[in-house]
Amino acid sequence: MHWILAAICLVLASPAWCAADGAPPARTGILIYDGRGHVTPEGFPESATRIEAIEKRLTDGGLLDRAVRFRAKAATDDELKLVHGDGYIERARAACAAGKPYLDRRDVPISKGSEQAAREAAGSVLGVLDAVMAGRIDNAFCAIRPPGHHAGRDQAMGFCIYNNAAIAARYLQQKHKVKRILIVDWDVHHGNGTQAAFEADPTVFYFSVHQAPFYPGTGAADDAGTTPAAGTKLNVPLPAGSGDKEAIAALRDRLMPAANKFKPDFILISAGFDAHADDPIGGLMVSSAGYAELTRVVKKIADQQCHGRLVSLLEGGYNPQALAQSAEAHSRTLME
Repeated sequence: MHWILAAICLVLASPAWCAADGAPPARTGILIYDGRGHVTPEGFPESATRIEAIEKRLTDGGLLDRAVRFRAKAATDDELKLVHGDGYIERARAACAAGKPYLDRRDVPISKGSEQAAREAAGSVLGVLDAVMAGRIDNAFCAIRPPGHHAGRDQAMGFCIYNNAAIAARYLQQKHKVKRILIVDWDVHHGNGTQAAFEADPTVFYFSVHQAPFYPGTGAADDAGTTPAAGTKLNVPLPAGSGDKEAIAALRDRLMPAANKFKPDFILISAGFDAHADDPIGGLMVSSAGYAELTRVVKKIADQQCHGRLVSLLEGGYNPQALAQSAEAHSRTLME
């Protein structure tokens, strides 16, 4: 009987829950999308290996059996245009079709399937948002690639083609009429593309804790947004060598009071795990247990302010083992 239930979950096109022995429905969703069509050069930090490591860890830990599972689906042009310009979308499509080696910058290598993979990464999240807004789940973790928080309206950057978090925020506002959205970005890099998308928009509060000085060189402590959104952007740059204590304090002491004042109706997390102590790119020293505590802080805000509505989207994380451990700690905390 158990294998029949598992098979049903795998073949259903719409989100569903699997409950054995009369267990209650899961309230946390998990989306696994490896973007395999987006092929990067051998040895490049961002690859499908990252998602494979996460999927194995969540499977071995029994978390996938406990979660609502979601299938990938491609974003439409209209959904991408919530954030990106027509010309950029066409340029991305054409560059991939032509087999060009990179898009806009050398830190965005592409293959023929990259634009479709990026479109599916962004689009897959939207179905998860629909499930949260419908009350089928409370929260979710989307393990997707390519990442998105460096992508601007008209430019690829830093491994990113389409800005998954920004598209998700605009989709919530357009389709579900969500008024106030909080984006929490704890990637080791500042999410310059995401902040730029909402720089003058007071309906989206953007918070980032990140390493500085570091790529991409944005996210200064005094960068708080422009009129009429001044004060709805909050950056907490940390020096290399900072760890759990400093990162957790940034969320507890800086984010929490700001979020309680802003009163979000939905929370998105740009969940980069490249601030991990074992990551080869970053210089912060966050642990997997530290990521669990970061998740706990944001989850508390969601529970207090917006009925637990919280969806996280994978950004960075380039040591597969450390990434998988962190993703497991994050997912377990969402399920608490």
